Amino acid sequence: MTSSLAVVAIDAADPRKVADFWCAVLGWTVIEEDGEVISIGPAGGAGPTIDVVRVPEPKTVKNRLHFDLRADGVARADELARLLDLGATPTDVGQSPDVSWTVLADPEGNEFCLLSRTVQEARE
Repeated sequence: MTSSLAVVAIDAADPRKVADFWCAVLGWTVIEEDGEVISIGPAGGAGPTIDVVRVPEPKTVKNRLHFDLRADGVARADELARLLDLGATPTDVGQSPDVSWTVLADPEGNEFCLLSRTVQEARE
């Protein structure tokens, strides 16, 4: 028997702000909420979810785990523009200038990457 990924947790000082950002990025919705945790996931409940958990301390160092995203159905440049419009910010985690991905941060500084190939290109 193996394990399956059920939930990824993101710590946040402002869970609503972070949950709303990731819902907009992924096209997900809030599926459960209490005072300290907002759970988001895809409509229909397929796949793992994200729990955005309230913590008292701010983020201070580079994430040890991060998301890698691919544009789906749009050009990578268009997806990058959309992510920036949603509040993502370019960030430097020590990547060299010639990498094929773009490192971004969510509204609380949690790093994630937009990969160079779209979903469609990766399937070719």
